[in-house]
Amino acid sequence: MDTPLRLEVIVASVRPERFAPVVADWFLRTVRARPEFDTGVIDLIDTPLPADLTESPEVDAYRARLAAADAFVVVTSEYNHGYPASLKTAFDTAKREWRAKPIGFVSYGGLSGGLRAVEQLRQVVAEIHMVSIRETVSFHQAKRQFDAEGATQDGAAIDAAERMLRQLAWWARHLRTARTEDPYPG
Repeated sequence: MDTPLRLEVIVASVRPERFAPVVADWFLRTVRARPEFDTGVIDLIDTPLPADLTESPEVDAYRARLAAADAFVVVTSEYNHGYPASLKTAFDTAKREWRAKPIGFVSYGGLSGGLRAVEQLRQVVAEIHMVSIRETVSFHQAKRQFDAEGATQDGAAIDAAERMLRQLAWWARHLRTARTEDPYPG
């Protein structure tokens, strides 16, 4: 097997009483069982990103981490039919570091399961030259889908996660090779 693919999982919600850690921890257990990924976590609640895009050591470190990644998965809630503002800031704080890299989504929320947020995010990631993985993991009425230990019996989500990760690995491998052999035009 080639060098493992560097996957950064971005946890989007920064609300004080967020449900994000439950969903993110479940997903991280799933992805870390797969040898093709070397997985890190960028939790936006712990990531100081300036609203004015001012250069700083923290922003430089954040951009370097993005640049080193081969792929991304965003774990996002849906707030008021959209995605968290913290995630928009995270995308806007970098530029070239996102280009020609695949991104998948794990969403959660009420009746829509966060899918309205994901559809908006697909427009954003297309604009910054990313490849959006079509398969999406979503948890409808998320708080009812997990037990006290953070496990889920949601077969559709479990199956979607496996399909998404296979697709993400395929895109990440091929795009890593392409970026090396023929850098993406700026």
